[in-house]
Amino acid sequence: MGDDAGAFRSSVLSLHRATGLPVVFGGALTGPDRLRISELVGNTTDSLSGLVVRQGSGLGGKAMATGRPIWVSDYPHAASITHDYDKPVTHEGLLTVMAIPVVVRRRVRGVLYGALREPLGLADRVVVSAVQTARDLEQELAVRDAADEALARVRREAAAEEPQVTAARWEEVRAVHAELRGLADQVADPALRDRLLAASTRLAAAGADTGESGGKPRPALSPRELDVLSYVAVGCTNAEAARRLGLLPETVKSYLRSAMRKLDAHTRMQAVAAARRAGLLP
Repeated sequence: MGDDAGAFRSSVLSLHRATGLPVVFGGALTGPDRLRISELVGNTTDSLSGLVVRQGSGLGGKAMATGRPIWVSDYPHAASITHDYDKPVTHEGLLTVMAIPVVVRRRVRGVLYGALREPLGLADRVVVSAVQTARDLEQELAVRDAADEALARVRREAAAEEPQVTAARWEEVRAVHAELRGLADQVADPALRDRLLAASTRLAAAGADTGESGGKPRPALSPRELDVLSYVAVGCTNAEAARRLGLLPETVKSYLRSAMRKLDAHTRMQAVAAARRAGLLP
């Protein structure tokens, strides 16, 4: 499942921005029936940090068990939940608490929480924003899972195939990599652009030959140099790369020269090979 904790870290920050709730927290599952609260914003104590919540227990445990969002406006006296975690919740001073499970392929992967220190109802806008944040995280995890599974499948099949078939498969991966970088440049939404670039980075890392790196630091190519090199890697001329990236041919040539210098390469293909060894291109 990759690093779910890292994904939850970003989503807790997004939840805080989207809802304006003073206290938000969350965590990923650490076992089949438990999660660990690892990310907190707005807390004044460490009472919730590292807390392990079991399925069916407390508010988050009930959200895990039902797979549905749930909230209470007076946590210590709520009759709809068990009170296994009253001590840490009370120590933090929380009264109104919302728990939203993150469900991917019908499997709970963790819970996002939002809370107030007053016994108040939650506005519909806040609830909708919180649920949407959880849905965005679900989509991110699902996309990442699919990428992980596809890469694992390619590696398994590559190990059993003839060299020419393997090469054809990698050419397709390289074409997708170049397309992802080209699409990212056209996207106005910064979050979506970052996700597309992250996906392209994952594809590039799949082809890295770590055995040849010798522990050398990875060359620091600029995003535009990588864009140009990714199109060169799939056989594009400078003019074709320029058209796809919306640049002038001379600009593409300049980026290519810079990339070649950083990669200590004397030809376009040497630059591509060096970038692949470094894990910058698939």
